[in-house]
Amino acid sequence: MITFKDINYIRYGNNKNRTIVMLHGWGQNIEMMKFIGDKLDEDVLIIDLPGFGKSKEPDTVLSIYDYANLVHDLISNLEIKNIILIGHSFGGKIALAYASKYKVEKLVLLASPFKSKENKINIRTKVLKKLKKVPGLNKLEEFAKKHIGSTDYKNASGIMREILVKHVNLDITEDVKKITCPTLIIWGDNDECVPVSDGKLLEKLIKDSGLIVFEGCTHYAYLERLDQLIRILNEFFKWCGDDFYENTIRCDFWWWYSRTWGKYHNCCTSYGKYGSK
Repeated sequence: MITFKDINYIRYGNNKNRTIVMLHGWGQNIEMMKFIGDKLDEDVLIIDLPGFGKSKEPDTVLSIYDYANLVHDLISNLEIKNIILIGHSFGGKIALAYASKYKVEKLVLLASPFKSKENKINIRTKVLKKLKKVPGLNKLEEFAKKHIGSTDYKNASGIMREILVKHVNLDITEDVKKITCPTLIIWGDNDECVPVSDGKLLEKLIKDSGLIVFEGCTHYAYLERLDQLIRILNEFFKWCGDDFYENTIRCDFWWWYSRTWGKYHNCCTSYGKYGSK
């Protein structure tokens, strides 16, 4: 039986008042989230989810909630108290399950599915073409060739195939409605794996949330617009940070959201409860 002790992770950075916990997508590993972590001046914990990277492969079929519980066990063992949880795709679905059950200060969702039967297509070629056009991302492009779209149902082991099928067919909409923490949702409007319409629905389901859509980007919008994403994340993390942790003041996400998204109007479109720009 797999436990948190079988999970590989890396931890580095500053700001021990909180920890940014990152969960990668299907078929990926720590390295795909490290592009974000390396640009943040924060205490960062990046996890190889069970069955990926250097973490042990499960010997039984795990559900999204099993993954969330394992992540929680690891966080508890590391005695981390305050977390901001970031998840991409499969990792985002785990993050949603986690936040519906455990305490999370803030949540960041990067193209995160939550309904059943989301479309699964090979977007590797499209993503690589996009990355070639981004200045300074040569290293990222080379890494993407190895990891984006390289592990799907056909390439997965028997257990991992069953886990993938279970994940794809699981609808967690009712649990998404339970999430109360401030939530930032990031999507690409050309995402053909999980359509942006799902992001808009997520925004409606999570009370304290806002959606930012990167124009012309795919399922890997966070890589295609990495610098813009980092600026947005830093604003989101700074917003009421000290007051929140020292004075336990509950903050109004929408006050921050209405002031901040406009700064990035040249690189993204905002579909928020304040209306699109």
